[in-house]
Amino acid sequence: MCGIIGYIGEQTAADIILSGLQKLEYRGYDSAGVAIASDGKIERRRCEGKLVKLANLLRDQPLCGTTGIGHTRWATHGRPTEFNAHPHIDCTGALSVVHNGIIENYLKLKQDLIAGGHEFRSQTDTEALAHLIEEEMKIDNDIEKALSRALKKVDGAYAIGVIHKDRPDILLAARKSSPLILGIGDGENFIASDVPAILPYTRSIIYLEDEEIAIISRDKAVVKNLDGNTIEKKIEHIEWNPVLAEKGGFPHFMLKEIFEQPQVIRNTIGGRTDEESAKIYLEELGLTVEEAQKLSAIYIVACGTAYYAGMVGKYMLEKLARVHVDVDLASEFRYRAPMVDANTLVIVISQSGETADTLAALREAKSRGAKVIGIVNVKGSSIAREVDGALYIHAGPEIGVASTKAYVAMLIALLLLSLQFGRMRGLVSVPEARRLIHLLKELPRNIETVLSEAADMNWIADRFCECSDFLYLGRGINFPTAMEGSLKLKEISYIHAEAYAAGEMKHGPIALIDRRMPVVAIATKSDTYDKMLSNVQEVIAREGMVIALATTGDEQIKEYTQNVIYVPETEEILSPIINVVPLQLLAYKIAINRGSDVDQPRNLAKSVTVE
Repeated sequence: MCGIIGYIGEQTAADIILSGLQKLEYRGYDSAGVAIASDGKIERRRCEGKLVKLANLLRDQPLCGTTGIGHTRWATHGRPTEFNAHPHIDCTGALSVVHNGIIENYLKLKQDLIAGGHEFRSQTDTEALAHLIEEEMKIDNDIEKALSRALKKVDGAYAIGVIHKDRPDILLAARKSSPLILGIGDGENFIASDVPAILPYTRSIIYLEDEEIAIISRDKAVVKNLDGNTIEKKIEHIEWNPVLAEKGGFPHFMLKEIFEQPQVIRNTIGGRTDEESAKIYLEELGLTVEEAQKLSAIYIVACGTAYYAGMVGKYMLEKLARVHVDVDLASEFRYRAPMVDANTLVIVISQSGETADTLAALREAKSRGAKVIGIVNVKGSSIAREVDGALYIHAGPEIGVASTKAYVAMLIALLLLSLQFGRMRGLVSVPEARRLIHLLKELPRNIETVLSEAADMNWIADRFCECSDFLYLGRGINFPTAMEGSLKLKEISYIHAEAYAAGEMKHGPIALIDRRMPVVAIATKSDTYDKMLSNVQEVIAREGMVIALATTGDEQIKEYTQNVIYVPETEEILSPIINVVPLQLLAYKIAINRGSDVDQPRNLAKSVTVE
């Protein structure tokens, strides 16, 4: 989950590395550091805490040199301290390493290295890599060969950058089960965990695969396997505009990304529907009518916010395609002998396309003969490359750690997929498909209406921001919406929040209701509206405080609470796409009132690339 970047060229490396780290800080912000190879030595600057501390240190103690590596840390092994901050060095200070991942056998490696005379200065698993390479250098003093030999002894996941004091003309990189890209420039080259870090300098990218090593100079990048055989790599072109990764006048990335959602929906839909013919165009998935008709079951596998999107997708697919759908947490999927086979479709969902548990679930499903498709945002990501077909959501870079626009784009992708399956299986008529496509295209305007009224919920946020617990209630397709709303509040405000299917309230959660417990009730128009009103009355009867999400024009709800947030009416199957937006805004406004860092909430990282 850490962020790494490396540079070799003609410019001052520390400046470019710091700029790149600023765009990677969402991956971790427990500590940060930079190492530069210059004048026959390695110099480092490291700090505990957020990147601003490193920026101040580099201003006071600048680093010269044109070859270097940098790191922003999300702590796994060892507390977030300066001595645990990357980059790490070997005993002699001749080489330096940055690392994202987990070295699973590091304790055994560490014991062996200490027995061989190596001295460790940190509590991290990464430092073992530095000493292991140092040990291998004793054989032939060849940093490239030493790195290859060292990595053959490593179990676990890694994306690494390595520099050596005697070889400032090269930068080394390698990966296994953690994302790493090469940026190809003009007289300069880069490594990075994610695309935004290098977008200001190049859009030409090479994606490293597992157990590949890159030897990078100013003028070229050579990729080899661990046995030293050269591998020809394709240079990809990234379409993202660097401006998209900037705040654009908003105080926080999260708020910017919430307000981008109408356009994101248009982007996700774009070119994939024809209202007149009622057709859905998802050729990139390579799914045939015969395959759709033969399906015995669908598994949706994901983590976090993507998992809740998958839960909404279950309702959509079962309603429109009439096929059994299971939704699994990726972290549990491969540990329970999942019953998938050649007649099973597995859908994996990941914004980054690098989520470690989801990637492992993908591989488990393929090993059992299932066809696997991915719903992802990042082109060329590991999941996108390994699935049988990738459906890109076109959300653009999402920098805020708490996902917003990617979630909405995932719901759009799942609805398009559900419509296509329904048409392929002969269960959705042409008129019905036309109607749903039309309503789908109206969603951006409806969400713009919600956003235009965002200030209306300020007083609700003001009233409830000091509460220590929240309960979220939803029914049917909006039960997952309640779960996602609750997650947003937890992530950025640090308020304990739980979500329940409203019908389950009497089976335990009602015991929690009192005058200090706000209850967010998703009570928009639906087949279960009357039942939700009954749930609201049960809360009121126990002196609970209700915040109701209701359909515009619903005056009945005001009989029970004045804390009402209105959203435009739409078809029930589309309602989660609208309903989640005010819940995102409510969480944001409460977090701001509490003084939280909404873009970089404590203990979290944007992309979870370790298990």
